[in-house]
Amino acid sequence: MREIEESVGNVYLDLGMPNAQEMLVKAQLATKIDEIIKSRKWTQQQAAAVLGMSQPKLSKMLRGQFRGVSETKMMDCLIRLGRNVQIVVGADQTSHHPHVEVVFA
Repeated sequence: MREIEESVGNVYLDLGMPNAQEMLVKAQLATKIDEIIKSRKWTQQQAAAVLGMSQPKLSKMLRGQFRGVSETKMMDCLIRLGRNVQIVVGADQTSHHPHVEVVFA
């Protein structure tokens, strides 16, 4: 019989990876960037030109290989795509564990 563990809500933390919170935020940002690019029906080449990065670097980022891309660069990508970026710092009222949450409006 397999043992099932409940997730803490962050797969990177569940797997014991270093910088789990940062990785989760980057994954969420990359997902949103990818959604915007696809909704505009852009090629990666077109998107890379707008985002100010090479197509290979964009491709890696969108496939989850974003260790070489800072959160700041990813937020800059969203701004270049016409999105507002807000950073909100506050206390978590529902859980006693610190976490980072990305909210898209």
